[in-house]
Amino acid sequence: MAMLDIIDLKAHFSSPDGLVKAVNSVDLQIKDNERLGLIGETGCGKTVLGMSIIRLLPSSAGVEGQIIYNGQDLLHLTEEEMRQLRGREIAMILQNPTTSLNPVLKVGDQIAEVISLHKGLGKKEAKARAVQMLEAAMIPEAERRADQYPHELSGGMKERVMIAMGLASHPSFVIADEPTKGLDARTKAEIVNLIRDMTTGRSMLMITHDLAAAGEICDRIAVMYAGEILEEASAETILNDPQHPYTQGFIRSLPSRGLHPISGSSPSLIDPPSGCRFHPRCPYAMEVCKSEHPQMMRLENGHSSRCFLCG
Repeated sequence: MAMLDIIDLKAHFSSPDGLVKAVNSVDLQIKDNERLGLIGETGCGKTVLGMSIIRLLPSSAGVEGQIIYNGQDLLHLTEEEMRQLRGREIAMILQNPTTSLNPVLKVGDQIAEVISLHKGLGKKEAKARAVQMLEAAMIPEAERRADQYPHELSGGMKERVMIAMGLASHPSFVIADEPTKGLDARTKAEIVNLIRDMTTGRSMLMITHDLAAAGEICDRIAVMYAGEILEEASAETILNDPQHPYTQGFIRSLPSRGLHPISGSSPSLIDPPSGCRFHPRCPYAMEVCKSEHPQMMRLENGHSSRCFLCG
C-alpha cells in the first residue's frame, strides 16, 4: 500500500520572464517503509516537489494535482491541519544546515523545541530527549554538544544535528533534501550510513543529485529532468541497467564511471523544448523526439521510462 501517492502534480511560479513550470505532471508513489531517491541536476524541480508535499512553497506558487498521504489529500487540508502533520508525521531534513539552523540558539534547544511542540514534553524532558537524538546521530559528547551553538560545529556535525532534529518526533515519512551536499568524501560516507540506519522502518523521499549516495540508501530511484520524471526503477536497475539516455548520461558523468559530462545545459523551465525535453542534448534523438512528447512507458519489474526508444 502506498503511504504517499502523488498524482499529476504541477507547481509553477510567476517571474518577470514568464511562468516557471517547476514541476510538470509528476506521478510518484512511495510505499510503507520504502525509501525513494529523487535524482536530477540542480534546477530540475526536485526541491520544489519536496516543498509541495509539505506545503512550504510561497503563497504565490500555484500547485495543482493530488498529494495523497495515508488516504487524505494534503492539498485540501487547512493550514492548521497541515501544521499538525508537519514535524509530527511528515518531517523535512532541510539542505544547508548553516542557514537552516538558528545561529543564536543552542542546537540542543532547537531539537528540544521540536520535541516539545510535537510530543508535549516539558522543557527538561525535551532537552534530555534532544541529547538522546544527538547520541543516536553518532555525535560524540552529545550532552556537551547540545549546549553549543551552530557556529561551533563542523559541517558534518551540523548535518547530523539536522538529521536528529528531523527525526526527533519519530515521523512516519521523511523528506531529506540534499543531505550530503557540500560534504567531503569521508563525512559523506558517514552521513550516508547514518541516514540509512536512522530511517530504517520509515518511508523517505531523498532529494539529491548524488546518485551514488541514493544507490546506497534507497530502494527505488526516480530520475527528474526539467520538471518531469524520465525514469523510475529499483536502485539496482537504475545503476546497472538504465534505459533512458539521460539516466545513462547521468551515470557516465559520475567519477566512478569515468566523469563524462552530458553535453549542453539544462533547459529553461519557462520555455522548455518541444517534444522530449531532453532531445536537444540526447545523442539518440530522432525526428519524433523533437515534435511529440513521450509518455512514461512501462517496461518490466516496476521499471518505466519516458523515451520513444523504449517503445
